[in-house]
Amino acid sequence: MSNKDYILEMKGIYKAFPGVQALTDVNLSVERGKVHAICGENGAGKSTLIKILSGAYQKDQGDIYIDGKLVKINEPKDAMDLGIAVIYQEFTLVPHLSVAENIYLGKAPSKIHGIMDWGELKKRAKKLLDSLNVSIPLNCPVKKLSVAQQQIIEITKALASNARILIMDEPSAVLGDKDLEQLFKIIRRLIEQETTIIYISHRLNEVFEISNTITVMKDGKCVGTYPTKSLNAHELVKLMVGRDIGDIYPKRNVKIGEPLLEINNLNQKGRLSNINLNVKRGEIVGLAGLVGAGRTELARAIFGADPIDAGEIKVNGKVIRKEKGISSRINIGVGLLPEDRKAQGLILKMTVRENITISNLKTISKSRKFIDLNREKNLVYNFVNKLRIKTPSINTKVKSLSGGNQQKVVLAKWLNANSDVLIVDEPTRGVDVGAKREIYELLNEMAASGKAILMISSELPEILGMCDRIYVMHEGKITGEISGKVATEEKIMALATGTDVWSHQNEV
Repeated sequence: MSNKDYILEMKGIYKAFPGVQALTDVNLSVERGKVHAICGENGAGKSTLIKILSGAYQKDQGDIYIDGKLVKINEPKDAMDLGIAVIYQEFTLVPHLSVAENIYLGKAPSKIHGIMDWGELKKRAKKLLDSLNVSIPLNCPVKKLSVAQQQIIEITKALASNARILIMDEPSAVLGDKDLEQLFKIIRRLIEQETTIIYISHRLNEVFEISNTITVMKDGKCVGTYPTKSLNAHELVKLMVGRDIGDIYPKRNVKIGEPLLEINNLNQKGRLSNINLNVKRGEIVGLAGLVGAGRTELARAIFGADPIDAGEIKVNGKVIRKEKGISSRINIGVGLLPEDRKAQGLILKMTVRENITISNLKTISKSRKFIDLNREKNLVYNFVNKLRIKTPSINTKVKSLSGGNQQKVVLAKWLNANSDVLIVDEPTRGVDVGAKREIYELLNEMAASGKAILMISSELPEILGMCDRIYVMHEGKITGEISGKVATEEKIMALATGTDVWSHQNEV
């Protein structure tokens, strides 16, 4: 293949930070008008490489070529001028401005004397949205759009800057299945227009569906670049982690005990209707459904983060009064690993040590007045070793850890609180495949120790691979319960879409 076929080439890229060699002799060649996926565990160097390409970091050594010409990228503006744009997980939109204003933010057409040309602005914005076959009201404030629509505006904004290379960093992390289908339609439309996509995702099924080529990174080095069709999922995982991890979902054979969590006729006006479910000691029970089905709302209601209007919640046979809040749930043995671990599960400015022990200070206090630092240190080291948390120190700020290790810190926090019932909401979102396996093993170990686990996940293979029983939600209601032994993606989706409520309602 000639150099003319590559729109982007990065050759011999090195980057070091104090005490860490982040990238070593990395080479990346991306074909024009194709989808090129970059895969690797957290810490493999994917983000560092992309930040060099986007001008956020400067390389220590190496060359970058665009259209066969050597270029210098010293700052984000250099990347933008070369037609490179990044769509990050955290959007960069201005919530109170309209769709059209956000698309042309900083580059709006103007009339004489710098007065904004509103007619031309809307005309250009509509043309770009039409090119993606998308219809979104141009005058609507962005804050009123769904997450999926906001992502489309981010993509359109990049096109307004004449982006030819579009980098998508975990684009599906906040999307449901239907939204993901729309994203893939947009990507295919962009490819038809000869836009080049660099796609970064931990969700390997997406990588196989949408990409043409895969580059695998590990420990800051390039393992290799392969045609997507030449690999299967097992081979890709082995390349990423450097070893054969076998079945991604560990086998388990535990004794199921009595119900630890029982929900009877729970109602929350406008959100949840007549919810009935139970989770037994030693069980992992799945809660499946599409985005907006009410799964996270149910988790928050059980945990006491949001009030309920009617119904009964029992933990270990004890009824929790509906007016009681989070503290009553924690005291009775309920923990929640939330969907957004950074905003709701961790205190990012605090250390690993502080995040683990904050859930139960009584275990490390003297006379309930002062912290016993030696007792605290020993307790935290025990959890770090038990959960295999990779951290330079227990005094490292938790914000600097990888996603998988942050999740382990949240799990340690609830283990320290002696939680018998653990609700885990999207436990492996944004986590690499190696760390996923470790989290699955930890959840299995917790269940085997007699805890009851309610798992919410948008990844159906995860639900099918981990759960003993599965409840499915649609529009705030439970539409069915299926045994993990007979569950299939088709059965779950039928219940999740409300199209087949009766045929699988109670296959247990």
